[in-house]
Amino acid sequence: MEKTHDFMKTRPVFGLLMSMSVPMMLSMLIQSLYNIVDSIYVSRLGTKALTAVSLAFPLQNIVLSVAVGVGVGISSAISIHLGAGKREDADRCATIGMALTVIHCLLFAIFGLLITRPFLSLFTSDPETLEMACQYTYIVVCVSFGCLLQIAMEKIFQAVGAMKTTMILLATGCIINIVLDPILIFGLLGFPAMGITGAAAATVIGQIAAFFLYIVVYLKKRKTFPVTIHPKYLSFEPRLIRQIYSVGIPSTIMTALPSVLVSILNGILAEFSDIYVAVLGVYFKLQTFIYMPANGIVQGLRPIVGYNYGAGENTRVRSTIRYGLLCTAAIMLVGTIAALFFPKQIFSLFEAEDALLEAGVTALRIISLGFLISSVGIVYAGTFEALGKGKESLIISLLRQFIITIPLGFILSRFLGPAGIWIAFPLSELCASIAAQILYNRKLRFLS
Repeated sequence: MEKTHDFMKTRPVFGLLMSMSVPMMLSMLIQSLYNIVDSIYVSRLGTKALTAVSLAFPLQNIVLSVAVGVGVGISSAISIHLGAGKREDADRCATIGMALTVIHCLLFAIFGLLITRPFLSLFTSDPETLEMACQYTYIVVCVSFGCLLQIAMEKIFQAVGAMKTTMILLATGCIINIVLDPILIFGLLGFPAMGITGAAAATVIGQIAAFFLYIVVYLKKRKTFPVTIHPKYLSFEPRLIRQIYSVGIPSTIMTALPSVLVSILNGILAEFSDIYVAVLGVYFKLQTFIYMPANGIVQGLRPIVGYNYGAGENTRVRSTIRYGLLCTAAIMLVGTIAALFFPKQIFSLFEAEDALLEAGVTALRIISLGFLISSVGIVYAGTFEALGKGKESLIISLLRQFIITIPLGFILSRFLGPAGIWIAFPLSELCASIAAQILYNRKLRFLS
């Protein structure tokens, strides 16, 4: 066991962080590409179809939030126990985490059936848009077991440093999705044209395929895999469940915040025009090209920080955080430059109508002013998660995406129209980064 994970506390920190992060950054970029390609294909069906997918985003993101949140809780617990040399507790956390995920799968099937139509009806009065949004959402929410189980396995693999494996499997699922999108949407190769339903079907098929690939890889490597998933460890110990959920619940809320944010902002923007609802939906697809690679850095950082924290190597924890900040800032700087100087070319990918293009260019330029500033909040939130301090991580994310953005956006929109919403994004990032630095200085003094 010690030999298996000795690299976590012996390899040079920067090289270790890059070896853990680069595979995740590449897989995140591929996933971002999938998000963009999916929207590009849907845009061929018309603005109503693109708006329908935008309306579906909040509920779809709730599924993703629970999957990622619980997965991060599992990963954090496994890394800390492995660093402390407690192999059996790590095995229990992995097994219990998978069992909890199965329960979540069943709950989301029920949730999707009951909530989808009433929820979507709140945001559009157009019958055609509503029907397309329902068709898409019923599939991606009710058949979300592939997403939930895939991400749980992904976080277990990441907890033990198997980043290349997660990169390959995540990329495979996304590629399957990308290939199936045009086939199922437009009816190629003898398949019937399914329209927006085809886009949803391609999504869940890619997720299910990725999950089964994780199972195959795990079974092939289970004799040497650093943790064991087995029914004999299914004890449901309150101590370990609390440890998983103490990080998992705040992380879930953090990941779900964009859903809540988009839902509320959609309501505000709909007062001006459905065009701005579509702009917001497209923006949240586009920003994954920036934030997902940054998240790749955080995903590489978490197991290193968690393991070395469990092993008492505080100097390496500090170094990892410092390098994480520098790398994330570099990614954000590239995104800022692209958004400021090439917004028209970016929005043109969606064959946007003139009104959508004009509104989108303005939005992207304004919102991108907060990209670089957000580096501090992103990295420190991930650091607190890795250390099992979910509350602090949640505070940072609430400031970034809820507490400030919504009331400030509402107030500014009364005077500046939709531009007021866009301005609220960078101002929120600034406030959140200041708060993140204060929390880090106060709560992590022991790392000094």
